[in-house]
Amino acid sequence: MQNFLYDIASKVKLRDGISSQKNPLKHLSCNMIEQAVKREKNAKGVTQVEWKDTRQFIDALARTGDLTVVEKEVHWDLEIGAIGRLACERQAPGLWFKRITDYPGCTVFMNPLATWRRVAIALGLAAESSVKKIYREYEEREGRLIPPVTVSDGPCKEIVKRADQVDLFDLPAPMLHEGDGGRYIGTWDLVVSRDPAAGWVNWGIYRFMVYGARRLTGFPRPTSHLGKVFLDHYVPAARPMPIAIVIGADPLCHLAASATYRLGGDEAMLAGGLRGSGVEVVRCETSDLMVPATAEIVIEAEVLPDAVGLEGPYGEYPGYRTGEMGNGILCRVKAVTHRRDPILTIDATGYMDDSATITSMSGALAIKRRLERHGVPVVDVYVPPEGAVHAAVVAVSRGGPEVTRQILEILTSRRALLSKIFVVDGDVDPFDLGRVLHAFATKCHPVTGVHVVQYTGRANTLTPCYSQEERKRQAGGTVAFDCTWPPGWSREWEVPVKATFDSIFPEILQRKVTASGGET
Repeated sequence: MQNFLYDIASKVKLRDGISSQKNPLKHLSCNMIEQAVKREKNAKGVTQVEWKDTRQFIDALARTGDLTVVEKEVHWDLEIGAIGRLACERQAPGLWFKRITDYPGCTVFMNPLATWRRVAIALGLAAESSVKKIYREYEEREGRLIPPVTVSDGPCKEIVKRADQVDLFDLPAPMLHEGDGGRYIGTWDLVVSRDPAAGWVNWGIYRFMVYGARRLTGFPRPTSHLGKVFLDHYVPAARPMPIAIVIGADPLCHLAASATYRLGGDEAMLAGGLRGSGVEVVRCETSDLMVPATAEIVIEAEVLPDAVGLEGPYGEYPGYRTGEMGNGILCRVKAVTHRRDPILTIDATGYMDDSATITSMSGALAIKRRLERHGVPVVDVYVPPEGAVHAAVVAVSRGGPEVTRQILEILTSRRALLSKIFVVDGDVDPFDLGRVLHAFATKCHPVTGVHVVQYTGRANTLTPCYSQEERKRQAGGTVAFDCTWPPGWSREWEVPVKATFDSIFPEILQRKVTASGGET
C-alpha cells in the first residue's frame, strides 16, 4: 500500500490540475477548456449544464484533466480512504478507482466536488473560474427554481433488489479512516425524506454506516431537517419514517442537497435551477418518495421510531474524528436499486473535503440574504472551506461595534453553525484570506473588538472545540471579531491610509505601472 500511495502522490499536483503525467490534454488552453465545458442556453436564456449524471460528469473531468483513473486494485479497508484523503489535502484531481478488492463490477468515484475547479466544471463554467465568479453564478441560479420532471423509469432501476435479496455488503462501502466505527456507504449522498404534516420534501446530506446486511445507522443532528421531522412527527406517532439514500446522482443534485434552506425549502427545485432544467425523478419501489432517475444507487429504507443502533465515531468534515461510538438512528433497508456496474460515490471526509467546498457557497448565500432581510449593510460574505464551515467573513459598507453585534445576534438566533465571524470593511475582499487576516490583525481591537454570545440547544455538535458535555446540551458560543474602523473616526486624520499599491500612489502612476507590467 505504501508504495502505491507514493505512486499516486507522484501523479497529483499540489493544485487541482492535470491528473496524469501521461495525460495528452495537459497543454489545454483556457479557450479549449471553456469549449470542453460546454454550456447552452434555452429560449429563455437560462444556462443549461450538458451532463445529467455522474458518468457524464466523470467524462467532463477527464476532458479537462481533473480526473485520475486508478486502474490498479485498491482495498476498501483504509487504502482507498488514505488515497482519497491525500488527494483532498493536495487539492488534487478527482479519483475513479476501477478495481476494488472483493468487488468485481463495482467502481468508486471519490471527491467529486472537493475543489473549486470541479465545482466550476459541474456548473458548466471554465475550470479556472475564480471563487467569486463561482459564488456569483450560484447566487444567480439559486434565484430561479425549476421543478423536477417525473418519469416512469430510469437508469437507477436497472437492477432492483427487495427484502431478502438485499445485502449491503454487495456494495464496496469503505472503511474510510482508521478508528471509524464501521464501513460508511453514505458520505456523498442525498437523503430524501418528507414532512408528513406539511408535505414538503427535504434533500439533505447525512452520513450512514453499514450495520448489517439490511441495516444502517446514521447521525442526523436533532436540529437538521431530517432529525427535526423524525423527532417531531414520526417518533411521537410511533411510525417508521421512509427515506431514500441516493448515491451518485448528478453532482448538482448533491450541491443542492447541501443548501442551507429553511424548513420547507425545495432542494429538488434548486437542483433544477442550478442545472437549468428540471431534474428527472422516479418513484421509489417501496414508498412514494421521488428520487433522481439517473442516480447510481438508491437505498430505500425506513428509520425505526423505537430503536437505535451504534454509530460512529467517524472522521468528519471539521477535520477531526467525532467522539466515541454512540446511539444513532437505526434504519431497516427495504430495497436497493442501482445501475449496472454501479459507481459508488464517496467523499473522503476530513480537512478540505467535498462538504466544506459545496457548503461554502450555500452557507454564504444564506448568511448574506438573512443579513439583508434584517437591514445589515452587507456587501459580501465568504465561508472559506479552510474553516470547515465554522467561520465566515462578512464585508459591510458601514462597520463598527453595533453592526458587528447585530450580525452576531442574527446569525446565532436559530441554528448556530458558525463559531467564528470576521466582520471587515467593504474595501476588504472577503475572498482574499490574506487581506482578511491583515484586517483582523491590524483593525480588531483586542478589548472592544471582540463580541461573544453563548447559547444552549442550537449549537453545532460537530464543533471540535466544544466539550462532550456542551455537545450533549447543544451548548456553545460564537465570537465575532470587529475588523472595521470605528464609525466615529475621522477619515481625514484618524483612519490611516493603507500602504498598498492601489491606495497610497496616484492613480496616474498606478495606470502607468500596470500598463507596463510593473516595469517603468
